[in-house]
Amino acid sequence: MRKILKQVAGIDVAQKELVVCLGRIYEDWTIELYAHKTFANTAKGFEALLAWAGRHTSTEISLGFVMEATGVYHQGVAYFLDDQGCQVSIVLPNKISAYFKSLEVKTITDKTASQTIARFGLERKLENWKPPAAIYRKLRQLTRERDQIVQERTVVKNQMHAELSEALPHKKSMARIRQRIALLDKQDKEVQAELKALIKEDKDMQSVVILLCSLPGVGLLTAAIVLAETNGFELIRNKRQLASYAGFDVKEKQSGTSVKGKPRISKRGNKYLRKTMHLPALAAIRHEQRFKAIFARLISKHGIKMKAAVAVQRKLLEMMFTLVSKNTKYDKDYLNNPKTETKLEYNLHFELKN
Repeated sequence: MRKILKQVAGIDVAQKELVVCLGRIYEDWTIELYAHKTFANTAKGFEALLAWAGRHTSTEISLGFVMEATGVYHQGVAYFLDDQGCQVSIVLPNKISAYFKSLEVKTITDKTASQTIARFGLERKLENWKPPAAIYRKLRQLTRERDQIVQERTVVKNQMHAELSEALPHKKSMARIRQRIALLDKQDKEVQAELKALIKEDKDMQSVVILLCSLPGVGLLTAAIVLAETNGFELIRNKRQLASYAGFDVKEKQSGTSVKGKPRISKRGNKYLRKTMHLPALAAIRHEQRFKAIFARLISKHGIKMKAAVAVQRKLLEMMFTLVSKNTKYDKDYLNNPKTETKLEYNLHFELKN
């Protein structure tokens, strides 16, 4: 009997169902996908999934559950499996999609998707997912709710602007639009008040926010969003990983002498992090000499203001990670030390080159 090296349950998550494929890899590196079943995306379905997987897998080695990050629909089964002590890995959809294209699969169904996820889990060494702490989960819910409120308010304000631009605006329509804007303003204030109260309740969180707010341009809301989207930098090991997670990593395409694509950020990451760093970076450029110098140096190099602003956004985000890691506040006189100045200039040159 061949020895099993690894076994995985690949889960294709939908709103109402979970399509599961069991796979294993043997000591001769052959992969076998041998069992499939569909379960309801409910508490009873989770229990049935765990019982079925237990009957069809070996008890001698651990079973890993791999799934895509499908909106919020994967969270229920992920939390359930983690509570049961199972190994859970959550993979970004773009990684699964790119892996799917590398396989000779012409038919795309829920079944083939679960097979692809199972095969991906068998071939790759994935990190185990850990549920965020309760305070980070609440922070994420509140900050994303506020983001939706702000977007909706922008749409309504644009409607009001269009209505006012007409020759004969409808008075009752204008009144209703103003009422919606007032309601959204009220909800925005309520959410921000809840955020402040939540941070004040936790002394550790409050101290971290104080560290982050010592950076120029970074306020309480920006600090809350960054901590919420990174779980307090819990799973971030270095600045490069953080940049990749936020989508600030650089992608470049070159081949021979004919293909020379322009380097640009990948944007394959957390959009909320990129979005929240925009205004703080502009404020830092305007009011802090260090970031003003970075911005000016980049402008003199390529003349593209937005590209220079994005570099400052990445720099600010990485400095937030550094402050939390070292448990220290931002020191604007740090560059006065000649030893650190040489190191910072080298790091900056490396970042701009990439």
